[in-house]
Amino acid sequence: MPFFFETFPTVNYDVKKNNKLETLTNLTVRFKIQEVLTNRTSIFYDYSVQEGERPDVIAYKYYNDASLDWIILLTNQIINPHFDWPLDYQSFTKYLRQKYGSVQTASDTAHHYEKIIQSQSVRFDGTIIPEKTVWVDEDTYNGLDPSERKLITSYQFEEDLNEDKRTIKILDKKYITRIVNEVDTIFD
Repeated sequence: MPFFFETFPTVNYDVKKNNKLETLTNLTVRFKIQEVLTNRTSIFYDYSVQEGERPDVIAYKYYNDASLDWIILLTNQIINPHFDWPLDYQSFTKYLRQKYGSVQTASDTAHHYEKIIQSQSVRFDGTIIPEKTVWVDEDTYNGLDPSERKLITSYQFEEDLNEDKRTIKILDKKYITRIVNEVDTIFD
């Protein structure tokens, strides 16, 4: 993400309150892709972020320009890449240790309980109908038949959240010039 803030305007601010102004990047400025583009699904490609892959690597792979990493983030409405981008395995386990004390504790701790409303099934044509669940309290969970309930550990919950972040959209490269020109107009 080294190029994300390059186009942002700067502002002079007395950070230390010592009457000495410092030049800072104005992080309060936001740019949003026009609704016309975001609502047109045909201009995006689905992409699954691979282990350890960064936005600049994906930008280089699709646009031959690592400095367009901000378009990857913008397209996916990622404001904070440290929290909204999928963690690699090492960072994920470090996160679990910081939050839960250890990976084992996260694996042994119940995060929440679910009641299975509909089990996963496969239709005659091979279509997979996903399982549907609802969160319930522990007493309700304990009153359910084992085939109707599901315990979600903190590890599983955090892993599912992290894995959900792997599915992103890539803007078709023919729209890149339009976006870059629009950003230049706004930030000039």
